[in-house]
Amino acid sequence: MRFQTRAEELENIWRRIPDGETDVTIVMEPTRNAWVPLAAWFRRHGAKIVLVPPEQSSDLRAYYNKHAKTDRLDAELLARLPSLHPEGIHHERGIGPAQPLRRTVKIRSSLVKRRSACMHRLDALLEILGPDWIAAVGSAMTITILHLLSRWPDPHQVIRLGRSRLALWLRRQSRGKWGTEQAEAIIQAAQATIRLWGHDGMDFEALAADIALEAQLALELTAQVDKLEERISVYYKQADPLQILTTVPGIGPTLAAQITGRLGDIERFATLSAVRSYSGLVPRHSSSGLAGATGGLSKKGDACLREAVCIAADLARRCDPSLAHRYHRLMMENGKHHTSAVCSVGAVLITRIVACIRKQEPYVIRDFDGQPITMQEGRSLVKQHYSIPEDVRKSRRTVNRNLTCQKQANEDRVRGGAATAGVAKRSKARTTPQPACNG
Repeated sequence: MRFQTRAEELENIWRRIPDGETDVTIVMEPTRNAWVPLAAWFRRHGAKIVLVPPEQSSDLRAYYNKHAKTDRLDAELLARLPSLHPEGIHHERGIGPAQPLRRTVKIRSSLVKRRSACMHRLDALLEILGPDWIAAVGSAMTITILHLLSRWPDPHQVIRLGRSRLALWLRRQSRGKWGTEQAEAIIQAAQATIRLWGHDGMDFEALAADIALEAQLALELTAQVDKLEERISVYYKQADPLQILTTVPGIGPTLAAQITGRLGDIERFATLSAVRSYSGLVPRHSSSGLAGATGGLSKKGDACLREAVCIAADLARRCDPSLAHRYHRLMMENGKHHTSAVCSVGAVLITRIVACIRKQEPYVIRDFDGQPITMQEGRSLVKQHYSIPEDVRKSRRTVNRNLTCQKQANEDRVRGGAATAGVAKRSKARTTPQPACNG
């Protein structure tokens, strides 16, 4: 049957259910946000809602008809799913994007990314003016600098403003943090730009308009993020009255709200491994017969949750000795780089977070003997026992290794290419999957 999500049409469908039938299950695919009001209406009338991941329904549809994609085929396979895969049926009790906390933390994350993009574009535009500007205003792009660039982006305007007036404005705008010294540096940067380009070398007015636009966008995005954080704090206190997530080292109100909102109802996860799988912080596996291989992260599930967990993991491993031990082992013994080690720590951290939420107990940092310690004591233990030498960090960075490989390849080309062939053969041999067991 074809229908639209209107109350009268849904009531007509509901009348078709036989009298006396009390156990009604609605299986649907969460296509964008169209499923939310539909699920709410059926749930209000006593039905149970089951959401099927789009990838799962797509794989099942390919089994039925690999080269067809129709609404009728989708409806048929979703109706057959409870019989074909009953263990994969999990009732959905939430309302998804209709939940304010889940929606607002996603919007905030998007706005922060847009603001970061504005900052990068401002850095690029200031490079056109010359290196003295970055040295004068810095690359952090504080609110004071954004206001400065939105009002006086032209070097000629800065010079006409003068040192004393600029210093007074900076002192008022930054509440005393900036003053004469910064004003002198900005004036010198403007003078250096004019000496570099001359008076006719570039259209300063056009460049100033672009700089002012980016600065105004960054200021507006910052204001909207601040407003969102006020709303998010209210929603988070309602979702987590005990504020359990804020007891986790490295997690403040912002990250706690983001993790809580994107996790949703944790009762829908049958096991803790399902939580790790939902975060996407688990490796891909591929095995056949005696051969087996483990790939990178699956990166399936909620990307906004994964972002918050990785940020929290990088902070928590500096305070929790158990997480620091895992990070240290991956870096020092397994040869992993920082990002890979943090993702592994994140998988452990999200498991502990869900365990704390289910037990309604705060997170406890413990020492090597299992005794509770404070965050300051944990940070001291980590610094004492699990510090990573700087030379090891440099050797574990992917960029450095790529540059080393590229340098080696260039040297091989100079020698005539013979060594390159040998390296290629050795690389190919190393990437061949090894048997999972000896035969």
